Amino acid sequence: MFTKASSPEKGELIALIKTLKGSFYFAAFVSLFVNLLMLVPTLYMLQLYDRVLASRSIETLIMLTIIVVVMFFVLGMLEFVRSRILIRVGNAIDSKMSNRLFDAMFALANRHPGKATAQPLGDLTQIRQFLTGTPLFAFFDAPWMPIYIGILFLFHPIFGYFGIFAVIVSISLTLINEKRTKKGLEDSNRHYQSSQSFINSSLRNSEIIEAMGMHGNVRRRWYGRYITFLNEQSNASDEVGIWSNTSKISRMLMQSLVLGIGGYLAIKGEVSPGMMIAGSIILGRALALIDLMTST
Repeated sequence: MFTKASSPEKGELIALIKTLKGSFYFAAFVSLFVNLLMLVPTLYMLQLYDRVLASRSIETLIMLTIIVVVMFFVLGMLEFVRSRILIRVGNAIDSKMSNRLFDAMFALANRHPGKATAQPLGDLTQIRQFLTGTPLFAFFDAPWMPIYIGILFLFHPIFGYFGIFAVIVSISLTLINEKRTKKGLEDSNRHYQSSQSFINSSLRNSEIIEAMGMHGNVRRRWYGRYITFLNEQSNASDEVGIWSNTSKISRMLMQSLVLGIGGYLAIKGEVSPGMMIAGSIILGRALALIDLMTST
């Protein structure tokens, strides 16, 4: 809950973001075409296997390749435009709020000298980095995951159901990873903050500590806290590594299994060889979006 003192700043930030909503809408519009063009490699593979190899037409291959090259150029330009829009939005928010925060920090320092901190500017930097980094891109791209699963259903219902199964497995492993590692990482961070707070306090009183011959005792107390932090971090990192590698292997397995399913369906004549390869690519793209969302 925000205090009365912080409410105006919150209101100013929300009002500023609302004035820039047109830029967010345009970025979302660009994201529509970005995700459509992400299907280009899949369609190229599909046409290559089902049309070019079947007809042995060099002219068709050349024409399709030219189209794909142009589409990838357009994709690169749209990615650049989207990134540039969000960077400018982040800079606009930073430039409009930084002076306001600077004045507010000095006003607080004058009223309460011991409570002054530069943390608000750090928070503003985090907001700007959020607007120009992976989390916001994930927000724009995430709605396309059901569409990719829908395309798998168009290829064959078994592809679609297996895609849903793969997504559920990937999300489940991510949630398990979060649950198993959250407490360890929090404990590690708490012990780190404790060791840093202790050493900062000791440094402020370094002359007294040296004069009283307490240097060795202070170092042992600090090292006890620091080694606890290292042990907690190592344990948490081990846990993260286990589940991250499990998720990675699981995604690779799912893409391989969908190829096997496609091979079976192709042998029975229910899908084409191109659909078999395209199904694996599209499933990989859907799982990549999950990674994008869960890694933010």
